[in-house]
Amino acid sequence: MSVSVHDSEPDPAVDSREDSSASVMSEVFTGQYSSLVRLAAMLLDDAHAAEDVVQDAYVRVATRHYRLRDPHKALAYLRQTVVNLARNSLRRRLLARRHSVSSLSAEASAEDHAIERFRQQAVVRALRALPRRHREVLVLRHYLGCSVEETAGLLGLSAGSVKAYASRGGRQLKALIEGEEIH
Repeated sequence: MSVSVHDSEPDPAVDSREDSSASVMSEVFTGQYSSLVRLAAMLLDDAHAAEDVVQDAYVRVATRHYRLRDPHKALAYLRQTVVNLARNSLRRRLLARRHSVSSLSAEASAEDHAIERFRQQAVVRALRALPRRHREVLVLRHYLGCSVEETAGLLGLSAGSVKAYASRGGRQLKALIEGEEIH
């Protein structure tokens, strides 16, 4: 008589690893939510879309938290996901603008005036004028304080490229703020 061994009992080591991973995800989300929203807002220039992107990023990473090899790298995974989702959102926005046939009204609303005051800030306006890579590198390096290596990992670049983008972007940003035009 042969006995088949098919235990349906859960493996305690796997359960504790999943619980630990879920706990780390929860801590990262609650502790880093506002910095992730600021990152997305700087990339998207839209606070509501930034919150949506961060929430979507958390859901995507949290539903796969058990796949994280190192749960302590959850923040890096979340940041990378936020950057990728922000890029996708910008692509959709640009595509929608290209195909938009609606005309804007000649009269500005109160929201338009508030947005315009925000846009008049020299640094924000200059950041918007920078090429995407320069803007991403400067925001990650100087606004979020990411290291060269973290920035390189988030953007899929080499450390040397991050340094070059930061240097060129910094020069362009300074020139734009001072009113010079860079071509």
